[in-house]
Amino acid sequence: MGVDPRFHPPAGPYDLARLASEAGARAVGEGARMFRGVAPLASAEPDDVTFMDNRRYLPALKETKAGAVILPEAFLASVPEGTAALVSAQPQLAFARIAALFHPRPAPVPGIHPTAVVAEDAEIGEGTEIGPYAVIGPRVRLGARCVVGAHVVIGAGCSFGDDCRLFSHSSANFCVAGHRVTLHQGARVGQEGFGFTHTAEGRYVTVPQLGRVVLGDEVEVGANTCIDRGAMDDTVIGTGTRLDNLVQIGHNVTTGRGCVLVSQVGISGSTTLGDYVTAAGQAGLAGHLKIGSKARIGAQAGVMSDVPAGMDMMGSPAMPLRDSLRANLYLRKIGAHGAKPAPVKDGRTRPEDTD
Repeated sequence: MGVDPRFHPPAGPYDLARLASEAGARAVGEGARMFRGVAPLASAEPDDVTFMDNRRYLPALKETKAGAVILPEAFLASVPEGTAALVSAQPQLAFARIAALFHPRPAPVPGIHPTAVVAEDAEIGEGTEIGPYAVIGPRVRLGARCVVGAHVVIGAGCSFGDDCRLFSHSSANFCVAGHRVTLHQGARVGQEGFGFTHTAEGRYVTVPQLGRVVLGDEVEVGANTCIDRGAMDDTVIGTGTRLDNLVQIGHNVTTGRGCVLVSQVGISGSTTLGDYVTAAGQAGLAGHLKIGSKARIGAQAGVMSDVPAGMDMMGSPAMPLRDSLRANLYLRKIGAHGAKPAPVKDGRTRPEDTD
């Protein structure tokens, strides 16, 4: 099944030449041929555009009924007769641009819903939409063309730049955000960090959390993700960073530009990430660490020490990828062949294969 127009109203139609221009691709086919939407490779119809960028889908490409396929030059010879091609070195990027052309982001409907509560001194930018039961606190500043969904809460003094989207039930406090920032449903930004000390008798005392959360331009915060405000310094999420659903960012964490943190990643307080760091699902990072730019942290890795720039890490405790693979291979051998402790010279034991 293709895109459901009840939820994603279509634009268009567009001809092949327009699609090629939008995607930065080379058209192979009749430039005036018209198309009405996008669809998966296997279910696309003659007026749909699809994409293919992996050799494993060659059989589906040869059988597709799509009107046009975005694909690399290497697969051009496999395009069926009657199907146009849009040749691109980055097919998925080209497809994203074409999909956005057919299904553009809904424009804000300017105005404030009657049930919304907006402080008298809040500054609301031109063309901004504020939905039902939203609460906009004192001294809040919203830029132009923002969308504030139902039941969103923006606390006192927060600011958001132009073209921001805060979806239903998200909230922001102690937050300064740039342009084109997105908070998905249920995201929580700026709550008190997990900071406390204790008395001699063992009673816990909360340490005041006096910092902010600073979100750079084009940051996206996934559904039910939480970003704690800083204790003294700020928690900073760098420009273009993407946080998946259910991510936890502790107080005073700093990320560089373009980081990607996948679902259920947890980062403890005061850890610093360089630019373009990736952390896969359920990875956990201890506090006060430095993760170098372009490092990649594997799924469920437990990072307990600093990571150099460009390093791939796996395992728990995390180690360089090659070491982790070698260790897993050794453990599999032990499990497959059986092992027993054998004495070594210093009196300790080590596992030796029984073969």
